[in-house]
Amino acid sequence: MQRLTRSAAGLVLILASAFAPAAGVAETIKLGVSKLASCSPIAIALAKGYFTEEGLTPQLVFFDAQQPIAVAAVSGDVEFGIAAETAALYTLAGDGKLRVIGGGASEAPSFHYLSILASNHAFETGLKSVRDLPDHTVALTQMGTGLQYAMGQIAVKYGFDVKRINFVALQSNANIASALAGGRVDASIFSSTGALPLLERGDVKLLGWAGDETPVTQAYLLFTSADMATKQPATVEKYLHVYRKAARLYHDAFTDHDGKRKDQATAPEILDILAAYLGQPVALVKMGLPYFDGEGRIDAKDLQRQIDWYRSQGLIKTVVSADAIIDKRFAKPMPQY
Repeated sequence: MQRLTRSAAGLVLILASAFAPAAGVAETIKLGVSKLASCSPIAIALAKGYFTEEGLTPQLVFFDAQQPIAVAAVSGDVEFGIAAETAALYTLAGDGKLRVIGGGASEAPSFHYLSILASNHAFETGLKSVRDLPDHTVALTQMGTGLQYAMGQIAVKYGFDVKRINFVALQSNANIASALAGGRVDASIFSSTGALPLLERGDVKLLGWAGDETPVTQAYLLFTSADMATKQPATVEKYLHVYRKAARLYHDAFTDHDGKRKDQATAPEILDILAAYLGQPVALVKMGLPYFDGEGRIDAKDLQRQIDWYRSQGLIKTVVSADAIIDKRFAKPMPQY
């Protein structure tokens, strides 16, 4: 086994599921995840014992940035990954090394996950709204991530060239939080899991939420290596069955009939599970949750838009077809209207 691929922060933790059955009974799978609300279905599946029901014992491998998860899946350090769409993920998939097998969290109106934050100093000196972002320094984990893509969509909405933003790659969410609180960068686009504690302490100012600023975006994907998809399709199916069952619980707990954010009767139970997974108070967790399709479906047209944007920015060098990288043996398509 190759050495585990580490995030830029150098921290990878492997935790065995508390729900693992007796030795030799279940199949062990390593999951590349983040301790973020974007991995909520995994937390729910663990708490509900869904992996055990499918004869799987998950080991969670935590990363503090998104791109390394795709690399870890290719190297065999994890069997499955859940990560934000990135130029690196699409490049690896375009090269035939990764297969996209499901859809994860999305940015959508009324769901607050990716926040646009300003440092207190930048806010006091004129950065009052997302319209003011040009000519400011904006922190990202890495270049070519979904964070950069979301900023590109905001630039289109407000009619400025995204190249007027000075992006700075700080390699981890922890580094971004520190830089924002210390005023070493002007702004960032940042997950609610990291942003809300900063807001609660008054260390930053909120400029807006990506879900309210941009159209619905397939922000996270489920993937595995091409080798895993070919040689162990039954395991892939089991994993997806677990994931979709948990995603349905999440969707039904926080979504109304119109697809908007509204707590339902099961919300308190699910919030308790997510709070334990994230290590945050329930009151904080419920303020920043992404949207999940209840069937884990994929919007291929949206993926192609993302790929084309990355290519326009020089972040993907070759032609990549969204249709070609989605493994149709496993993935469910989002209905097109």
